[in-house]
Amino acid sequence: MKAALLGSAALAALVCLTAQSAFAAEAAATADAAAASSVEELVVYGQGETRQTQTIKTEEIQHAVPGVSPIKIVEKLPGVNYQAADAFGAYEWSTRISIRGFNQNQLGFTLDGVPLGDMSYGAFNGLHISRAIASEDIGTVELAQGTGALDIASTSNLGGALKFVSRDPSHEMGGLLSATAGSDAMHRLFARFDTGELPTGTRAYLSLADQKTDKWKGQGEQKQRQVDFKFVQPLGAATLTGFYDWSHRRENDYQDLSLGMIQRLGYDWDNLTGQWSKAVAVANTYLANPNGDCTTNAYPSPIKCVDDAYYDASGLRNDALWGLTLNAPVGEHLQTKVTVYGHRNKGEGTWFTPYVPSPNYGVAGATTDNAPISVRTTEYTIHRTGAVVDATYTLGDHAIGFGGWVERNDFNQARRFYALNLAAPQRSSLEFMRNAFATQWAYAFNTKTTQGYVQDTWTVNDAFKINAGFKAVKVAISSETQVGAPVINGEITSRDGFLPQAGATYRFNDSNEVFAGYAENMRAFGAAHTGLSPFATTQAGFDAIKGKLKPETSKTFEAGWRFKGDGFQGVAAAYYVKFDNRLIGTSAGAGIVGNPTILANAGSVTAKGFETAATWNLADDWSLFGSYAYNQSTYDDDIKDPTTGAVTQHISGKQTVDTPKHLVQAELSYSHGGWFAKLAAHYTSERFYTYTNDQKVPSTTIADLSAGYTFDEPGWAKGLEVQVNVTNLFDKAYVSTIGSNGFGYSGDSQTLLAGAPRQAFVTVRKSF
Repeated sequence: MKAALLGSAALAALVCLTAQSAFAAEAAATADAAAASSVEELVVYGQGETRQTQTIKTEEIQHAVPGVSPIKIVEKLPGVNYQAADAFGAYEWSTRISIRGFNQNQLGFTLDGVPLGDMSYGAFNGLHISRAIASEDIGTVELAQGTGALDIASTSNLGGALKFVSRDPSHEMGGLLSATAGSDAMHRLFARFDTGELPTGTRAYLSLADQKTDKWKGQGEQKQRQVDFKFVQPLGAATLTGFYDWSHRRENDYQDLSLGMIQRLGYDWDNLTGQWSKAVAVANTYLANPNGDCTTNAYPSPIKCVDDAYYDASGLRNDALWGLTLNAPVGEHLQTKVTVYGHRNKGEGTWFTPYVPSPNYGVAGATTDNAPISVRTTEYTIHRTGAVVDATYTLGDHAIGFGGWVERNDFNQARRFYALNLAAPQRSSLEFMRNAFATQWAYAFNTKTTQGYVQDTWTVNDAFKINAGFKAVKVAISSETQVGAPVINGEITSRDGFLPQAGATYRFNDSNEVFAGYAENMRAFGAAHTGLSPFATTQAGFDAIKGKLKPETSKTFEAGWRFKGDGFQGVAAAYYVKFDNRLIGTSAGAGIVGNPTILANAGSVTAKGFETAATWNLADDWSLFGSYAYNQSTYDDDIKDPTTGAVTQHISGKQTVDTPKHLVQAELSYSHGGWFAKLAAHYTSERFYTYTNDQKVPSTTIADLSAGYTFDEPGWAKGLEVQVNVTNLFDKAYVSTIGSNGFGYSGDSQTLLAGAPRQAFVTVRKSF
């Protein structure tokens, strides 16, 4: 009831905002341009762009909870469905974003032009943005809901694209010190020093961040350390920019839930960490009768099934990312930009599994390696290097852009098991495991990516602009078995030599412009033995599909109106997307078992919708932001047996999983003198987590509050700021992430994560 009331309130606020904005737009069509631009642009609505796009500026990012994932920042923008099981969006197993019905692994992400892959958990071709850079060092975030520009270095952006841009070093010597403390023993320390402009013209900064928090339920920690370095060096008319970002993350997992478990055990149910004897009893009960079900085996109360709770689980990641960019003019008409980059990663995901006992379990007289539990890992290493080249040649009213991207990525992945002692577990889940007693499988994947594009932007006159172009993509993947079975050796290539884009924008006056665009895109196959990858099967399965499987493709049409007036601005857009060769994957058994993924081509998906967003200055000290998105995304075809053509699953006409029809965001902001405050509410309608739509999680509304004061008086306090953030203000119990262990055709499954309860954090920062 509370969620419905809050959702209705947020929707009413947005409808009021949109209606008044439209009325004001008509009344102010001839208003003075200077007055029209008086809105504080914390969200930039992409004026002059031929696609739906918005940019969030530095000030907006800085007033979020320090350490928050930049992905959470963009949830306010229309069409964005963001979910996470922690207050920061940093817990990667749970953090999800979808846009217009496209999941995270169908979107594109870059940092300063460097590709971040699809940012999925256990990503084979990149890393999560929260590991790539500290939130305090981000300058802007740009979202293109429909499709990324031709020059984005991504082979996964079927839908939208997010471009993260780091802040530049200051021209003045100075820095920032920040300390945050709050709920669940959370603390974060951040320090940055800017050199200012040196005699050589060089500017640089070095920052360090250390964050640690207890889990909000159960036992365990989530912690991260980061170092960021960036420099800017003028070289005559050219500019050389470089960065190096280092990150170590250690995080204990939350227990995946099902709706049945939530009803039986509650939202606060978690792993058995710290309860070793109970975990041993659960494992012994299961191993004594592994074919028993939840009614046959008698587990320690209140546990009914072996998968209700595991002893522990975690994710560990070490990353080093660097990039070097040269911006240089060549003659009078040609501007070039060249970026070279590299990324190294070592990662490990652990589960303390009762399905595989340690090797001395049941051996008479054994005192070590004899527990009925072992540690199951999925281990990763990434070594990738690449280059991105962009150039623009100006010829009269035409700006001809062209460029390309190449990358070589060596990705190793393995599944191993490590022994535990019965008396007590001698291994920490927050340390990389050593001395495996078994390797189930290990693979080496090599991915070579080549992408090129050309486009022309024609400024017909001051009001009318057209752009058109295309890109060509080839991604070749080879796999080599190193250890174990199933053996999968082979190659598969995703390619398309002509992926066109075209768009236009027309500006009627300083207050109104319209835009329209069309784009085609392709998502390359994944190179991993897990997830939606052609390699996540057996050798026979791979051989059977490699010649028939087609990459996912999309065709996007969108059109919209940007409006601006005296104290307000906004955008309204509509879209139609045809998504072909939609791959869906299922696997039998609990996620911890790691059974092979069963891939199916779901045919096409049709998505159509409407979205709007606006900012309105109510008074000198007050502003209102609102966004609304409607999305109707459905499967067009049933699942058929590839051999016989018989229908095996009826999903035609069903709503796509994890795709809410309605998303509403409303924010009321206050700023006067040094005081600032913001109340935000985000409504998400119901979401399905089965392809047949027989299982869903209800709608929910979550509110966040932030407030603070910035000292501007001369003296030692100048630059001092105190900020309070309260997340989930009304302490709503709700399901956040769905699909943590994938999606099934029907029936309840352990693939949900509960959202964090109300938490509060206080930050004191001092700039100098």
